[in-house]
Amino acid sequence: MDRTELQKTIDWLIDGARSAQTPVEFLRQTCERLVAAGVPLSRAGAFVRTPHPDVFGRSFIWRLGGEVQVNTADFDFPDTPQFTNSPLAIVFRQGREVRYRLDDPESRRFPFLNDIRADGATDYLALPLVFTDGAVQGSSWITHAPGGFTDAQLEALRGIAKPFARLGEIFALRRTATTLLDTYVGNEAGERILAGHIRRGHAETMQAAIWLSDLRGFTALSDRLMPETVVEILNLYFDCQVPAIRKHGGEILKYMGDGLLAVFPIARGDGRGDGNVGEVCGRVMEAAREVRANVEAMEYPSGAAVERFRFGVALHIGGVLFGNIGSSGRLDFTCIGPAVNLAARLEKITGRLHRTIVASSAFADACACDWVDLGEFPIAGFSTAQRVHGLADETPPRA
Repeated sequence: MDRTELQKTIDWLIDGARSAQTPVEFLRQTCERLVAAGVPLSRAGAFVRTPHPDVFGRSFIWRLGGEVQVNTADFDFPDTPQFTNSPLAIVFRQGREVRYRLDDPESRRFPFLNDIRADGATDYLALPLVFTDGAVQGSSWITHAPGGFTDAQLEALRGIAKPFARLGEIFALRRTATTLLDTYVGNEAGERILAGHIRRGHAETMQAAIWLSDLRGFTALSDRLMPETVVEILNLYFDCQVPAIRKHGGEILKYMGDGLLAVFPIARGDGRGDGNVGEVCGRVMEAAREVRANVEAMEYPSGAAVERFRFGVALHIGGVLFGNIGSSGRLDFTCIGPAVNLAARLEKITGRLHRTIVASSAFADACACDWVDLGEFPIAGFSTAQRVHGLADETPPRA
């Protein structure tokens, strides 16, 4: 053991591991520094639970001479034999160290240890990483060295566990903040909030294609079905929309009951044109057609019948004010402006016209589609009537 190099590693951790800006780099550099100090690591892992609607946790696996691999586990993982029959289950549930030399017959009760033994591993150490709130995460340290870890090497690993956990917690908290903001306010809004745009009234103008949709007959649906069933239907319905919107570059800003507000940002022009407005509107239409097909295929069994669903979406282009609105203690990061108001009014017209997709003249002019002029309609709050366009491939039912 090189005590000087080991102390440098500990000091580096205590000082914030400033050369490692990501969890992947943090684990890689920690392991490389330990190897340089004389700890013969061949593999190491960090396992962290994370607040996320779809993910139970993440694992980071470093291998000597290889890249750090990042994997995610869903909420079923804690009940799988892969986890319950592993030494890490003991670490997470009891918060204590687990160490096995792999020539110990007792180690054979763990399938994972049998796998790494077959790969030539000789020793295994799992250490709890205890965060400041008491939450227990896990780490594992493996060697292929003949005879396994020495007592000095084991103490070195135990000695770095606490500063390693402190830095791991910082990375985890950063990711938690990003994940929760992305989940609840959207990617772009989340980035702006993390960047410090949190003052009430702080807002920026943005040119965007606006998407405003809602579910047909939602009020009647809510009246005749149990609330839990309505929530399940809404989740299925939004699953028909959100992945398509995000895939094509949209930002989900708000759910309003069965309504959904999204924007597709348009690049600022250079003074000679309108940025990428045509390309953005093309992506909006791809998303709209994909969502239309998804909702048409959506079914929900209800007693002896099957519920089928329809929705409407209004598309418009305009400037919006994007920023913080609300009271001093409770803000909402959203967009407002006449363009948003017009999209909301147009969405109501979809039902009257028995159309799924309608667009303003601004959107239709910017997007090369097979549009049908549906006429001019007076719009509440606007001084002039607005021309509305629909798709030729949508044939409304005869009156």
